[in-house]
Amino acid sequence: MQNIRNFCIIAHIDHGKSTIADRLLEHTNTIQITEGQMLDDMDLEKERGITIKSHAIQMSYEKGGEKYKLNLIDTPGHVDFSYEVSRSIAACEGALLVVDATQGVQAQTISNLYMAIEHDLEIIPVINKIDMPAAMPDEVEDEIIELIGCDRSEILRASGKTGEGIPEILDAVVDRIPAPKGNPDAPLQALIFDSVFNSFRGIIAYFKIENGSIRKGDKVKFFNTGMEYVADEVGVLKMDMVPRQELKTGEVGYIISGIKDAKEVKVGDTITHTVNPCEKAIEGFQEVKPMVFAGVYPIDPADYENLRASLEKLQLNDASLTFSPESSVALGFGFRCGFLGLLHMEIVQERLDREFNMDVITTVPNVSYMVYDKHGNSKEVHNPSGLPDQTLIDHIDEPYIRATIITDANYIGPIMKLCLDKRGELINQEYVSGNRVELHFYIPLGEIVIDFYDKLKSISKGYASFDYHIDSFRPSKLIKLDILLNGEPVDALSTLTHNDNAVTFGRRMCEKLKELIPRQQFDIAIQAAIGSKIIARETVKQVRKDVTAKCYGGDVSRKRKLLEKQKRGKKRMKQIGNVEVPQKAFLAVLKLD
Repeated sequence: MQNIRNFCIIAHIDHGKSTIADRLLEHTNTIQITEGQMLDDMDLEKERGITIKSHAIQMSYEKGGEKYKLNLIDTPGHVDFSYEVSRSIAACEGALLVVDATQGVQAQTISNLYMAIEHDLEIIPVINKIDMPAAMPDEVEDEIIELIGCDRSEILRASGKTGEGIPEILDAVVDRIPAPKGNPDAPLQALIFDSVFNSFRGIIAYFKIENGSIRKGDKVKFFNTGMEYVADEVGVLKMDMVPRQELKTGEVGYIISGIKDAKEVKVGDTITHTVNPCEKAIEGFQEVKPMVFAGVYPIDPADYENLRASLEKLQLNDASLTFSPESSVALGFGFRCGFLGLLHMEIVQERLDREFNMDVITTVPNVSYMVYDKHGNSKEVHNPSGLPDQTLIDHIDEPYIRATIITDANYIGPIMKLCLDKRGELINQEYVSGNRVELHFYIPLGEIVIDFYDKLKSISKGYASFDYHIDSFRPSKLIKLDILLNGEPVDALSTLTHNDNAVTFGRRMCEKLKELIPRQQFDIAIQAAIGSKIIARETVKQVRKDVTAKCYGGDVSRKRKLLEKQKRGKKRMKQIGNVEVPQKAFLAVLKLD
């Protein structure tokens, strides 16, 4: 146990975590690197160049004649996947804090660092990309010292591209990170930090042993669900799974026990023996709080059960996804899903399509509100269609976040305007170092859900970094905006919006839908309404046949007769015709600007 080291790599987006992980694997001869980012094995990760899942892998390293087992967990950097990071941190004793030498400390760096400090991890600061012409290692060193108060000598300089400084990182991991603490003779206690679904072997759970040991063939039970299984296979994670006869305290590994039902494995649960169980479960990490809610509906209603099974399998691999059944007038039966952010929502949609061949429609995303009626009762509403009648509502509270934006001083003006346009309040601003400013805002979560992050990146030419956490609920003047097609409300397009934005938002939505809804044989009226008051209207003109073409000369009444006949036909068609809203229209509402 003294020779085991468990550590993760945390950093902001694009600061080079996965590249450093590749160099560490190469240096310890764990695998041959055939292409970049060996741990990012999902197609989506390769295409987008981002890490979506945490990946655990074991390396062997020799130092001073002793052999060490190093368990590395590479983590995502995007704010939407911070839940993955919190789970990785729970399974480690130390963390490499990677900072880009050209960009310095950014918002997600700080937020992941605080998460690691809360878990008492040993932090090893690493400055990456020092081979770049634009690198400024001395200034970045000052920022790191100001942030964590370490000595200058403790900061390592490295380059994931050239491999410079990699041996020093491995030595620091062995020297500075403590060995796992735990009692090898106590009853088994192992924390599940991830799980995957394998169609041949059932559910595979990844765990870290806090106390005791586990052998192949042991009878085990999962503490919170109370289910009992036989450990058919246990082993460690290299690039593939490597079976072992026994795993001891402090080791990170996997267990296969033929579990078929996705509901039986909860990430954060404790594995123990059935004969000599532990007294209490390990203090897990916090429950995930979804920030953005959207309805996910199958395009073909017959796929409803398949969609449920797909979401359950996806939830195993992505514990931050939450879902519950709901139904809609326009779209039939589907699920209300909770996501951590818009990127997370996009990734889940892509994964449903690629991994499970599910064609789905996603409704406009929104956040959860607290609605108070005139008797003082409150209820949580995730969906505009769940709102009680306007006459019964006393007031609505919406969630506010405390946002931290770190940016170059040149972009302060446009960023402040963006936040104030989104009904934000400036709390304070501080100069971090040199030309870098840290801004703190209170902003309603509903305002940043749709396109805030994209706008922030484009305004600041990609420099500004953004991080947030939920602050509190506050009363707000919110109203429900309905979209009507030929007088019929489309509940999937209705949104809750602030009183001041309603008219402009409704007008823009009607204009956008006019472009996207294909022309029919009859006029389609697109209206935005608040209650019974129509605030905007557009018309998609009908497709007409020239019925008077065959008339030549003669009295005008003959033309009139033909036109009247066509008019009656159109009217009849309008009564039975229905308007198909294409999937593009639901997505376009998100990108109105």
